[in-house]
Amino acid sequence: MKGITKLMLLLAFTTSGVAIAQSAHTGGAHDGNHAHAMAATHTVGGVVKKVNVSKGTVTFTHEPIPSLGWPAMTMDFSVKDKSLFDKLVVGKKVTLEFQQQGGENVVTGVK
Repeated sequence: MKGITKLMLLLAFTTSGVAIAQSAHTGGAHDGNHAHAMAATHTVGGVVKKVNVSKGTVTFTHEPIPSLGWPAMTMDFSVKDKSLFDKLVVGKKVTLEFQQQGGENVVTGVK
């Protein structure tokens, strides 16, 4: 009886260790993929509708964005690099490059 109990405890500890190791490995891979997805740059054309330098935003009517599965719409984007506001003129058609960062869509380039 003691032999069976020891064997069952040994198996329990062995399998839990394997599960923990696999969990840690999977978590690391997921975190890497998640960070990579957040760093993706999306490009979209459209028209500048409103510029708010004090709030650091631009309202932009854009074409569909297939990389995100978004339809055409009008929305606000954050502009953290204030030098980009020189290229954001109301009524002007431009191409925005942006990244999703911490729940915001941040403009990283204007062409």
